[in-house]
Amino acid sequence: EVQLVESGGGLVQAGGSLRLSCATSGFTFDDYAIGWFRQAPGKEREGISCISSRDDGTYYSDSVKGRFTISRDNAKNMVYLQMNSLKSEDSAQYYCAAEFFTVRCTVTPAGNLHDIYFQLWGQGTQVTVSP
Repeated sequence: EVQLVESGGGLVQAGGSLRLSCATSGFTFDDYAIGWFRQAPGKEREGISCISSRDDGTYYSDSVKGRFTISRDNAKNMVYLQMNSLKSEDSAQYYCAAEFFTVRCTVTPAGNLHDIYFQLWGQGTQVTVSP
């Protein structure tokens, strides 16, 4: 079965850290870029990070740059999002997603990671940051 499964969410105090994991299965892992998105209640989904299939390119939104780090382990078919210095505004449902037929993350001319380019999505994991 082709799928992505996120884990690692939870409740953390502001300033703390969490590491999210995205397990991929059912497809050739090296042929996809993997992105992380998040969506808070009442807000649009936001693309926050992405890693290319050859691990020579990453993307971070301005909102997480310097605090979050994306990485991948091709041998384990896993992608991770290390989140440090968490803020209350980081509270959201977090999703990983796969962009097919590309070796690099697609970024819009405005410099954003757009969900329209991603075809396969996980079910999400909740991150709650208390003040």
